[in-house]
Amino acid sequence: MSKGKVVVLGVNGHVGRHAAEAFAAAGWDVTGMGRSDKHHLMGVRFVQGDAENIEDMRRAVGDAEIVVNALNLRYDSWFNGRMEAQMARVLTAIGTTGKTMLFPGNIYNFAADNAVLTPDVPQLPATPRGGVRVRVEQMFRDAAARGDLQVIVLRAGDFYGPRSSGDWFDQIMFRDIARRKVSIVGARGVGHSWAYLPDLGRAFEALAALRSTLGAFETFHFAGHFVTPEQMGEAIAKASSVPLRISAFPWLLLRFLGLVDPVVRAVAKMGYIWRNPLELRDARLDELLGEGFGTPFAQAVAATVVPLLDPLVGSSTSGAPATRTA
Repeated sequence: MSKGKVVVLGVNGHVGRHAAEAFAAAGWDVTGMGRSDKHHLMGVRFVQGDAENIEDMRRAVGDAEIVVNALNLRYDSWFNGRMEAQMARVLTAIGTTGKTMLFPGNIYNFAADNAVLTPDVPQLPATPRGGVRVRVEQMFRDAAARGDLQVIVLRAGDFYGPRSSGDWFDQIMFRDIARRKVSIVGARGVGHSWAYLPDLGRAFEALAALRSTLGAFETFHFAGHFVTPEQMGEAIAKASSVPLRISAFPWLLLRFLGLVDPVVRAVAKMGYIWRNPLELRDARLDELLGEGFGTPFAQAVAATVVPLLDPLVGSSTSGAPATRTA
């Protein structure tokens, strides 16, 4: 018997895909909307639609009780009111029937001097991009206060996971894996918040199942894995069956690449989240999810990197351990 109906807007994205898989695995009736059926997810009914079209989204939402708002714009296209306009279309498509909307928040809402980020920490964004996220969440808060819908924001760090693309692992850290080079992002000794996507998807499903016990507007912080670059490099080395050259990623390179690539230029401007320890904590969420909810860090890293190492494994003739060079 189905737990209920859920629609995932932006089913092809990082959060959308893993949320859809988690809901389907837990016994929900799942619909995913996107421009194309990119992943052909098992147990997910695909509906073609454009996030620019309110009627497409309204048709996709239908009579679903739960809406996972996993839509996102290109990283260099957030400004001039574009992000706010997209989220306004989502609210219009959902309407005023009291549905529950789940939304993935991030840490851009906070200043760099907050080493520990709990849900009650004041949101004082350090960048214009953070200001966009604060305004979007305020839109959701206002809609929930009007009684239009229930909103659950689940804030998380940088994404990683198996079969993921367009993230820090495949775009930066493993970009030279053909030469057995891995570049670890971050400042030496400074912790960084990472969110393992399968766990994040399951957390969304768990909160949806608990929605009747939650308020009209809720914000939760998903702790994930808070680790230093050294810890990340060590986990990657242990997961590899072939020798790797693991070194620190030169952040200055992003600035040079950003001279010709607007997306990279936008990413480079957010360097403060790598230079400062911004750790997500939420005792309430930990209690709701239960002890032992998350995947152990070493296991999560192994599941992520082993597919990225596949091209090397077949050609490897050495059993030497992976090494660090910096």
